[in-house]
Amino acid sequence: MSLATTPLAPSPLHEAEPPRLARQLGAAGLIPFVAGAALIWLVSPYPEAHAGITLAVSGYAACIVSFLGGIHWGLAMRGGRAEARHFVWAIVPPLVAALGVLMPAYAGLVLLGAMLLVCYAVDRRLYVEQGLAHWLTLRFRLSAVASLSCFIGAAGT
Repeated sequence: MSLATTPLAPSPLHEAEPPRLARQLGAAGLIPFVAGAALIWLVSPYPEAHAGITLAVSGYAACIVSFLGGIHWGLAMRGGRAEARHFVWAIVPPLVAALGVLMPAYAGLVLLGAMLLVCYAVDRRLYVEQGLAHWLTLRFRLSAVASLSCFIGAAGT
């Protein structure tokens, strides 16, 4: 079975957690957050590098926040029971993410870090409704590290 056709649903033996690939990719997705926050502090004596790193971290955080909104759009599309509230919520994170990138990094990174936490709070309810509660532990861990990285990065601006 190729990677493209590998099912992502948890196996019957591991229903209490997401698939291993999802956990690994999620952890890899934290690298730009953690490395970016560290680099913001390390390059602070170099204004040009500092500006580039803060923009990169803000841009990456905005992409992830937008992705989290897109999950809701996808969930609303499946199963034929689409509710307007899921579609409406799906566009809120990208709109906030765009605003976060346009703001100065010291404020934008705080907004993006807070939005990561807001997305998690919304997902705590939706995932349970959708039968996806087994994803919440992973979502919490990823959201906690990502948002903390944004806050640490903001403090370094």
